[in-house]
Amino acid sequence: MAALVTLLVIISIILLFSRKLVKLLTVNQRGSGLFWSIMVVLLALLMVSHPREVFQASLAGLDTWWRIVFPALLPFFIVSELFLGLGVVQFLGVLLEPIMRPVFNVPGAGSFVVAMGYTSGFPIGSIVTARLRKDRLCTRIEGERLFSFTNNASPLFMFGAVAVGMYDRPELGAIIAGSHYLANLLLGLALRFYGAGKPETAAPVPSKGPIFKRAARAMLQAQFSDGRPLGQLLGDSVQVSVGNLLKIGGFIILFSVLIKILMITGVHGVLTTVVDILIKPIGFSNHAAQAASTGFFEMTLGTKMASEGSDPLWQKLVITGAILGWSGLAIHAQVASIIAETDIRLIVFVLTRIGHALLAAALTFLFAGPWHATADILVKPVFLHGSGLPASLTAYYGFSLTQFAVFLSVAAVLAILVRVARHFNLVLKRWPIH
Repeated sequence: MAALVTLLVIISIILLFSRKLVKLLTVNQRGSGLFWSIMVVLLALLMVSHPREVFQASLAGLDTWWRIVFPALLPFFIVSELFLGLGVVQFLGVLLEPIMRPVFNVPGAGSFVVAMGYTSGFPIGSIVTARLRKDRLCTRIEGERLFSFTNNASPLFMFGAVAVGMYDRPELGAIIAGSHYLANLLLGLALRFYGAGKPETAAPVPSKGPIFKRAARAMLQAQFSDGRPLGQLLGDSVQVSVGNLLKIGGFIILFSVLIKILMITGVHGVLTTVVDILIKPIGFSNHAAQAASTGFFEMTLGTKMASEGSDPLWQKLVITGAILGWSGLAIHAQVASIIAETDIRLIVFVLTRIGHALLAAALTFLFAGPWHATADILVKPVFLHGSGLPASLTAYYGFSLTQFAVFLSVAAVLAILVRVARHFNLVLKRWPIH
């Protein structure tokens, strides 16, 4: 049975990528529906034939969601909804427009997405971006830029779960997180040129009057437009946040089961063989290929497998960096469900995840090898304090909120400096120095 299903799955994948079926899927919705119906029926048959394994995988996914994901993300989801309802995002949008527009070619409101995405982890960057798009605070192209470089693994996961829990070496958190964040920021700088020639990227912002006065006016206008009293806003924020987390929990459990099914049927082994062929010439072992193929579907399982075995440390770290950059199909599915109600396209996210995986792997190799001493000096003070591990969930909230406040403070200072420089340049043009 397992061998037959494996053969059917492999044939289906080959047919899926054939030119004839691709044309059918893009033109004829019936063909697409038939293909996915067959896949779902096969999945259901395998679940029925392996009930014990499916139940254990479901419990593992539920445990991960309830103990880690739900308590870690719920406060940040609620705060982001409150910020949007109270006009804080609009305030930041006007205040930080002078720095976000020239650097990332996104509106100033994108600074909130960057701050949340780099301090709270997957998939809050996509959630806030989708909300900005619904509220017309960014264009479609700007939204695609934003959510493509603001989806990161959380600091707690990289410093705590990976560096300490998996590698038992807290100092590695600086290399893992530093390469992960830096790679995504570099992608953000490159994405500023994406769609730059299209008319919809032009989003003029009024520049008359003091910037703080305009920012305060934008915040008050947003509050007036929203119109909800604080009690209702708080209740709606909790309801929306819990709903988003329930959706995320469903994806975590589903992909936990799916990965188990793929292992049972041998599809995972086929993918491992393909990955092994690709990375073996550059010195990576079969164990690294197994970790990469597992991380292709689910990030946590892949990074855990990468940390095990007898491979050299730099190889483990490179595979870990690539897996964190790719983030896994489980995260991709979550992001797809979040942006489904907007006109933002998923293909940009997928392509940047590939770029993030390759760039993060390259930076990890440099930080773990030739630049190890420099990385230890430059990266650790920014991301790591003391022993580097939050002792509790409360300490983690303080740790993440501190990073959030530091980012906003630095961005605000840079925006003010840019504003002062522009004003000084105008003064020189009016009254030139002879």
